[in-house]
Amino acid sequence: MFEPNSGPVMIVAPHPDDETLGAGGFLLRAIEAGVSVHWLVVTGISVEHGWAQEKVARREQEISAVADAYGFAGVHRLNLPSAKLETIPMGEMVSAIGTVVKSVEPTTLLVPHRGDAHSDHHVVYEATTACTKWFRYPSIKWTLVYETLSETDAGLFNSDPFLPNLYIDISSQLEKKLHITSMFGDEIGGFPFPRSLEAVGALAKVRGAASGYTAAEAFMLLRGRT
Repeated sequence: MFEPNSGPVMIVAPHPDDETLGAGGFLLRAIEAGVSVHWLVVTGISVEHGWAQEKVARREQEISAVADAYGFAGVHRLNLPSAKLETIPMGEMVSAIGTVVKSVEPTTLLVPHRGDAHSDHHVVYEATTACTKWFRYPSIKWTLVYETLSETDAGLFNSDPFLPNLYIDISSQLEKKLHITSMFGDEIGGFPFPRSLEAVGALAKVRGAASGYTAAEAFMLLRGRT
């Protein structure tokens, strides 16, 4: 049976904030249980790719502050160009992510939803799930898909809906999840913007109502083995 303290844990985030929106409570609960949790951020921004220096500096400060707030065992950054992952050969993506997976040897791997609206999420899902074959990555026992406000809910879901079959109680972690969410500055807006504290809290309550908790996060369990 899956437990949120099954570790080590690694979450793969296309962009900084995806991990918090989708699984911040899960990550906090695992860390509180003494599990080593690793954060893999796939994309990065830079002046060379057209971003303002002030924005790049703020993003660096946010990543450092968020990592400290969680207490991650490791932060891994590929710094691939944001919103351009579809231009990178899939083999290179799989190799880059697979190298981190092999170095961390996680028991639980969390990935974004394939049906999300953002193309970066599609690519990260495909590349990361290619790194879950038991005979190449034997440490992985559990592969979970998380939902990301403003991306999962923005997908049209015609053929690839987010259908949760696993709920994690985050009643004790919701307040800190919301605090960490607020640390992302430019990415967080006022309600009814999806990436708002009100929306994040509301989703946690809806997922909690579906599973008998005050607050919860929902996941799709793709594969589990004991």
